[in-house]
Amino acid sequence: MRLTYLFDPLCGWCYGARPALDKLAELDDVALELLPTGLFADKGARMMDAQFASFAWRNDQRIAELTGQPFSEDYRKRVLGAVGPFDSAAASLGLTAVHVTDPAREMAALKELQLARYVLGQDIVSLTAVSELLRSIGLDDAAARLLSRNPEIVEIHSRRVQTAQTLMRRHGLTGVPALLVGDGPAQKPLRSNGLFEPPFDGLFAQLSAA
Repeated sequence: MRLTYLFDPLCGWCYGARPALDKLAELDDVALELLPTGLFADKGARMMDAQFASFAWRNDQRIAELTGQPFSEDYRKRVLGAVGPFDSAAASLGLTAVHVTDPAREMAALKELQLARYVLGQDIVSLTAVSELLRSIGLDDAAARLLSRNPEIVEIHSRRVQTAQTLMRRHGLTGVPALLVGDGPAQKPLRSNGLFEPPFDGLFAQLSAA
């Protein structure tokens, strides 16, 4: 079974869906593809300010209540409390660099980026910070290509984001995370609430029905 996961690395709900993704990744008969949507990059990027930080923290508390995923005080103080860009371009490009150089570790790299932001309270919005994180987990080739903005990586990343956005429009999706099952004309979205309801019986029921 082919699953396509549409996400943004700065999306709190995508972080909340992490336990569900881990369960799906354990299934032998499932091929799981990650596609960054660029939702919070380019025109979707913005500056972090007090009003947006307050809005984000309220959402984060709801996500934590539903999923059990932790949002630390370090994250609240160092990330939400900082004045700086809210832009997922570097993190998304870093994941594409991993996708090209060591595709089996892309899921793990996404998990490390989310851990760095939401638990450790670290910067994942700059090329340097993302490159350093990738290097710290042994993804040196991806880190180097990211930091140099390797033209091949940039081109592949642009195609991945375009594909993700095309799929969102095709299926009438307005936000992430989103999980698509199947391929081609038979592809369809699953109800996203199943990603936030451990032990995910509803999600697995949807997969069985598909």
